[in-house]
Amino acid sequence: MKHLKALDKYFWKYRVRLGIGILFIIISNYFAVLAPQVTGFIIDFAQRSQPGYQQKATPAAYDVLVQKFIAHIESLDVGAMDVVVIAGLTILLLALLKGFFMFLMRQTIIVMSRHIEYDQKNEVYDHYQELDASFYKIHSTGDLMSRMAEDVSRVRMFTGPAIMYLINLVTLISLSVFFMFKRQPELTLYVLAPLPILAFIIYRVNTVIHKKSEALQASLGNITTNAQQSYSGIRVIKSFVQEDSMLDHFEKNSETYKQQATQLAKVEAMYFPSMTLLIGLSTLLTIMIGGIHYVNGTNNVGLDTLVEFIIYINMLTFPVSAIGWTASMIQRAAASQKRLNEFLDIEPLIRSKPGAVQKEINGAIHFRDVNFTYSHTGIHAIRDFNLEIKAGEKIAIIGRTGSGKTTLAQLLLRMFDADSGQITIDSVPVQEYALPVLRRQMSYVPQDGFLFSDSIKNNIAFGAPKASLEQVKKAARMAAVHHDIENFIGEYETVVGERGVSLSGGQKQRVSIARALIKPAPVLILDDCLSAVDARTENEILNNLKEELKERTALIITHRIFNLFEFDKIIVLKEGAIAEIGKHEELMHRRGIYFEMYQNQLKEDHSEQ
Repeated sequence: MKHLKALDKYFWKYRVRLGIGILFIIISNYFAVLAPQVTGFIIDFAQRSQPGYQQKATPAAYDVLVQKFIAHIESLDVGAMDVVVIAGLTILLLALLKGFFMFLMRQTIIVMSRHIEYDQKNEVYDHYQELDASFYKIHSTGDLMSRMAEDVSRVRMFTGPAIMYLINLVTLISLSVFFMFKRQPELTLYVLAPLPILAFIIYRVNTVIHKKSEALQASLGNITTNAQQSYSGIRVIKSFVQEDSMLDHFEKNSETYKQQATQLAKVEAMYFPSMTLLIGLSTLLTIMIGGIHYVNGTNNVGLDTLVEFIIYINMLTFPVSAIGWTASMIQRAAASQKRLNEFLDIEPLIRSKPGAVQKEINGAIHFRDVNFTYSHTGIHAIRDFNLEIKAGEKIAIIGRTGSGKTTLAQLLLRMFDADSGQITIDSVPVQEYALPVLRRQMSYVPQDGFLFSDSIKNNIAFGAPKASLEQVKKAARMAAVHHDIENFIGEYETVVGERGVSLSGGQKQRVSIARALIKPAPVLILDDCLSAVDARTENEILNNLKEELKERTALIITHRIFNLFEFDKIIVLKEGAIAEIGKHEELMHRRGIYFEMYQNQLKEDHSEQ
């Protein structure tokens, strides 16, 4: 239950709606408990005309409204049948009033829970976006989706139905027991005798339900992860003919979920009949003990008393039986909220400092003795890296796979922070900049070229949402993808599908380049974004970039050598350190790593021709 304390802020936010809802619950149940008293009066009134009727020693302790109703009825000069009709209409009116306030109760409590669900999903989503890249390297997408969707929904069952039924239960039991004690204390004690047993069963079973609910939610997260990975990698699965293998893996996860769900259902299946048994036992005790007193004429117990108590017990049937259901919802919600809290309590490692710098940058970048190791793998990606880049310079960072090229871009964007050393932009450490300000002034094309399931126009304008169609087209021309887009049926309104699945690898890369070029940022980082385009298109894009990058600082990360593009510096990386640095002619003259890479590239290009 301690995990649910995280919801207190929402209850406080919607305290007015919650308070009014509780008031409606009390009013609804108040009208409900008056009906047995009116019924008891009718039974007693009908017996008065029967032979052998004995007036009770003490009048029945009815509610003040019922007493006024009885006084009004007895003051009327009407027959017994008329009294029965009036009382019947009164009971109908009480039922209508109860139903009306029950409707208002649901409109406040349940609607409140939907507002809380809305707020909580937004909170979780917003927190997910604040978490740094290292978090997403160790947590699966499917599990994150399960926590936002399934776990938040289970929590809503607590903030809505569970809260409503719990308050309803407490209110109805309290009012019923109060009037039962006023009516006949001894008989009430017999009726309530099974409740301690009920409380013990609830305590024991809820502990089991809580443990099984946690395991069930974890299994559901595994299934969601399994399905999400399968859908995202469906082309790989099909190309390797691994449908049966993936289905077998999914079936194993589903079997685990089924077994845990079945075990939980078995516990609940034993729980609810136990509640019904104890309620039935209370009814039997009422009839037996009350019947003995009625036959013997003791304790002021009449037929009307028995009828009232039986109606009270029947009224309590659903609320008491709902104890198990409500407890189950609370336990499941606690398990789900615990899973949500595990993420919500994680503080982002990368965040803006108080009073962070929010100035415009020119693009002068300086790496000083930078070292970085990936914590989740232990790979030392960057070693004693030193590099100074003046504003407006064009830098090529070249190296084989695993040399640390992409890591440099990630450090510059503050996806990660260096373990030691310092990275400055315009002489200000990157940690001192406000994150949104820093990243807003950098255009980045990642290796994978992720596209959203949206139109090509919106994908290109993602970093500049106010861009006009003409600006989008200009960026597409710069990225040499405009002609391809015009050949699509929907042109720029063509929806590319999840992760750009409807486009070729080269088209996705060029759309990603256009998205970076349309963004008016002083620093441009291209991370191996021409690997899927042919030589002719590559040259076209590079020629376009010469004009576009005149006023920008550009870092072009690649494993290929672009000898047609004049770079101010070419950095050759090896195992996270600078192996060579210089211009194309200088590096070729040294006949080192760069020369070897260039010769191998020429051989590959000739073999492809």
